[in-house]
Amino acid sequence: MALETSPEKPAPVRQIANLIGQWIGRLGAVWVEGQVAQLTRRPGTTTVFLTLRDPVADISIQVTCPRRVFDIVDPPVIEGARVVVQARPVYYVPRGSLSLAASDIRPVGLGELLARLERLKRLLAAEGLFARERKRGLPFLPRKVGLVCGRGSAAEHDVLENARRRWSAVSFRVENVAVQGPQAAAQVIEALRRLDTEPDVDVIVVARGGGSVEDLLPFSDEGMIRAVAQCRTPVVSAIGHEQDMPLLDLVADVRASTPTDAARRIVPDVGEEVARIDQLRTRGRQILASWLDRELSALHALRARSALSDPQREIGRRSEEIAALRDRSRRYLAQVLDRAEDNLDHQLARVRALSPKATLERGYAVLQKTDGAAVRDPSEVVPGEVLDARVAGGRFPVEVRADGETLG
Repeated sequence: MALETSPEKPAPVRQIANLIGQWIGRLGAVWVEGQVAQLTRRPGTTTVFLTLRDPVADISIQVTCPRRVFDIVDPPVIEGARVVVQARPVYYVPRGSLSLAASDIRPVGLGELLARLERLKRLLAAEGLFARERKRGLPFLPRKVGLVCGRGSAAEHDVLENARRRWSAVSFRVENVAVQGPQAAAQVIEALRRLDTEPDVDVIVVARGGGSVEDLLPFSDEGMIRAVAQCRTPVVSAIGHEQDMPLLDLVADVRASTPTDAARRIVPDVGEEVARIDQLRTRGRQILASWLDRELSALHALRARSALSDPQREIGRRSEEIAALRDRSRRYLAQVLDRAEDNLDHQLARVRALSPKATLERGYAVLQKTDGAAVRDPSEVVPGEVLDARVAGGRFPVEVRADGETLG
């Protein structure tokens, strides 16, 4: 039943604490998996104190374990180990603190860890975090390189020294973090977020030397994998040696087999680039010289031709051709005009032959009435009618007689 309280009738602290303890006690024994973040064994005590951390979220809880239970675990539990604990929640009323009272501790074996990593790998791959199209290229000359590594580690030395040997002007922003143990994943994630917000950082390198599978477990942490996938800055993974393959290698934009290999990938070698420029300059000169030689040879060949050796001769030959064409044009035009003139004379003769004037010149006359109508039959005229007679030499009037004869 819920506790009824009010400002006038508040419940004392002891009552609330006892109720919380009763509610927590109802949970009973549970199995919990986590990573041992801290281990305390105080001399002269029969209790071992553990801090159990969630491997994905930044959450931890205190665990108390009888020494006799802790000592029989094989292999022995150390900080950073993955364990499965059977415990019941305990609320310590005097301090108001919550902890787990362990009755059994079982280490998570290497085979089980590898199986879990494989399942996590398949899950993240199904989400597309390892897809090739997500990979981004590295800048040719980064303004600043972010380096996440252990403090004073060989990986830090390898990356810095080899990068500066290749390009002495390279600038680094180094984030020293734990690269092993329960705090490693959280510190690397925080360093990634800080570097990703830096506007001058063009590439981030996560580096660590080789180690056992257990040592490299933080670099297969799901939270770290997702943090790398969310980075806007290209990330280079340089974890372990060639045979080591944490999940960070799959999500990173570029995988380097070693920290030294990462240094070679993030910055160009100045000596090699200068040599390459010299080679390109030499090739360019050779190509240009070859092109000039070809063009000069072609020019000499053109100059050696007869048309260019004696240009006036070609001009004279062309002038003769033009004159011949002009003469042919004139002859052709004259022939066309002659034929046209002959044709015109023929047509004119035909027209003249068909003309009425030619008929009149042969002695014929045309009689017309006063209205201009031609007389074609004697019945068309009457005696005394005056007609107009037209002959080759001119026109004159005539009168019709009664006997049908005409008199001018």
